[in-house]
Amino acid sequence: MDFRVMGFDSPLLHTLQHMMDLPDDADQKGPNASRTYVRDAKAMAATPADIKEYPKSYVFIVDMPGLKSEDIKVQVEDDNVLLICGERKREEEKEGAKYVRMERRIGKFMRKFVLPENANTDAISAVCQDGVLTVTVEKLPPPEPKKPKTIEVKIA
Repeated sequence: MDFRVMGFDSPLLHTLQHMMDLPDDADQKGPNASRTYVRDAKAMAATPADIKEYPKSYVFIVDMPGLKSEDIKVQVEDDNVLLICGERKREEEKEGAKYVRMERRIGKFMRKFVLPENANTDAISAVCQDGVLTVTVEKLPPPEPKKPKTIEVKIA
């Protein structure tokens, strides 16, 4: 998207646009951490998600139109970070056909969510149906309230 068309012409917006327009394979040109960061930031910005909290679970809802389950990876990092990532690949072009316009996003996508302390990382399920990925993270049961300890008072 060119911000100048919309009447915004600031150096900051121009720099952000330039960063977001880097090719997805930019990090393959060398071990440059900043390019990897930009690629990951671009992948995260392009993957919106909804999060719902229920009494016994957290539910993460991410639109994944046109993706197969083998193209999506759901995992837990560092015991409390839910990572949803994958890649949408370009369709093979048939001979004689060419793109007139290509607006659907291709490339890598990723979202990371820090899970709350009461999330049970051993009870996570993921279902992709009709292009919508639903990841359910069960909650741990609340800790038992500690009963007051009665101490017998002795007469000396």
